[in-house]
Amino acid sequence: MSETLIIYSRYPESGKTKTRMIPVLGKEGAAELQRKMSEHTLNTARKLKSMRQVVIEVHFAGGNKQLMSDWLGKDLEYIPQVSGDLGDRMNWSFQRAFNSDQKRVVTIGIDCPDLDLEILNLAFDSLRSQELAIGVAEDGGYYLIGLNQIVPPLFQNINWGSDRVLAQTKAIAQQLNLNTTYLTTLSDVDRPEDLPIWQKHYYSNFN
Repeated sequence: MSETLIIYSRYPESGKTKTRMIPVLGKEGAAELQRKMSEHTLNTARKLKSMRQVVIEVHFAGGNKQLMSDWLGKDLEYIPQVSGDLGDRMNWSFQRAFNSDQKRVVTIGIDCPDLDLEILNLAFDSLRSQELAIGVAEDGGYYLIGLNQIVPPLFQNINWGSDRVLAQTKAIAQQLNLNTTYLTTLSDVDRPEDLPIWQKHYYSNFN
């Protein structure tokens, strides 16, 4: 296999995950949201795996490999996230995958419920000819980034968590003359005001 999908998640421990949701959902409710959104993302990833030869890795924070495996299943590879900011963690993840002779690597989180098979397939397919794939998030960030080679500058000097992430990443990509595919603009579920996005998706698909 020459393609890897990396999913960033966190073990759903009460009080330690989705903390911005705690004021409206409580500690247990926020952890439950983390659990459901992770499971939804993994369900989409498994469908992708049934369609194409792709390695699925879950890069996690909190818990441990046994807890993650007991929760999400033993058919996946679980990798503890390294220390540092988001850029450090993503750069390490890409470097690890390319050091394992992967040709196309896509990373996503679990916060974008409308990320579907079509978008994931397009991201991987685009990397056969393009150097970079970016899933544009409405909040000024991105929900997906894919590469066919390691490009460390993409993860340096970025104001992570701000509404400048996408603009700063685009500027670096342009400076490096990277051929880039921009994917469908979608919304992340990060803050209490974003909860209707998840609720609409969840109740329309699971009830």
